[in-house]
Amino acid sequence: MAIITAKSESHVQVTIQCAKVAHIQVRIRSGGHDYEGLSYVSDVPFVVLDMFPLNAIDVDIASGTTWVQAGATFGQLYYQIAKKSNVHAFPAGVCFSLGTGGHFSGGGYGNLMRKYGLSVDNIIDAKLVNAMGDILDRRSMGEDLFWAIRGGGGASFGVIVAWKIKLVPVPPQVTVFRVKKSVAQDATDVAYKWQLVAPKLDKNIFIRVQPDVVNGTVIVSFIGEFLGTIERLVPLVNKAFPELALLPTPQEPPTIYAKSKSDYVKTPIPKEAMKKIWDLMIKVNNTRMQWNPYGGVMEEISASATPFPHRAGNLFLIQYRVFWTEDSAMVTNRFIKDSRSFYEFMAPYVSSSPR
Repeated sequence: MAIITAKSESHVQVTIQCAKVAHIQVRIRSGGHDYEGLSYVSDVPFVVLDMFPLNAIDVDIASGTTWVQAGATFGQLYYQIAKKSNVHAFPAGVCFSLGTGGHFSGGGYGNLMRKYGLSVDNIIDAKLVNAMGDILDRRSMGEDLFWAIRGGGGASFGVIVAWKIKLVPVPPQVTVFRVKKSVAQDATDVAYKWQLVAPKLDKNIFIRVQPDVVNGTVIVSFIGEFLGTIERLVPLVNKAFPELALLPTPQEPPTIYAKSKSDYVKTPIPKEAMKKIWDLMIKVNNTRMQWNPYGGVMEEISASATPFPHRAGNLFLIQYRVFWTEDSAMVTNRFIKDSRSFYEFMAPYVSSSPR
């Protein structure tokens, strides 16, 4: 197996041509957001064509269109759209790490599907490298092939290097909600009614059901998104689905402040010291630690191999973090003081250099 990271369309062309001559299969990776890992497996010799460097995004608000290369993720795409407009969006998935190339090729559903359909319903052009190494757009590939790549698995027909998508209008304010019901709170009855109600709701409302096992029982979450204000949402849902009992409780997006520090540990922390650390964490309350193990290759690389010298001799790296939500100097100073106190408390158990 070999991995090719394409940095230009010509790299894609050459990869296909060479693979054809060598009689090896090409497996295409866009974002790699694939539960089965199909980009990395094959029954025959293959090469992975990784598209991640091809992630250019050209948002044109005037025309309401965007060209997005197949290696871009939806986090990147949504960010670029939001930079230019708060009343434009694109109907697709909610995972920011999801790659556009594979998602579009498979159809592409998301929270806006009831309003605007799937991603493929809003794709108006594409660039594809075929088995001969030619670059085709919608006109040159023909409508049959253009139809096939929008939901038929793009890799079945060639390597799609870019998509032209049609942006959709959204209001400047959207509303989201989450209602949880346990089995004891009639979750079964409410979930059953959801099956009857949800497909018939106003198309601006999208409600997902998510059952989970929590502490030995099933909790069903009803997770909703509405293209509009809370004042419009509540009466709509309460009329059609009163079991959710939505209340107008607007909330501002939470702002979290934090202070972080780190240390290296070269000798094991004694159990008695750990108990003291736990006690201090409980006392400080809003604190968290992460212990990241060293060893392995980190033990084998010389301290002078790179400008980063912290290699052999370290058991693990500790990260400390205190966090708070109040926007006041008094609260900030208190948590900064707590952070420094915690850091000093750890001094006997961590490396003195660096510190």
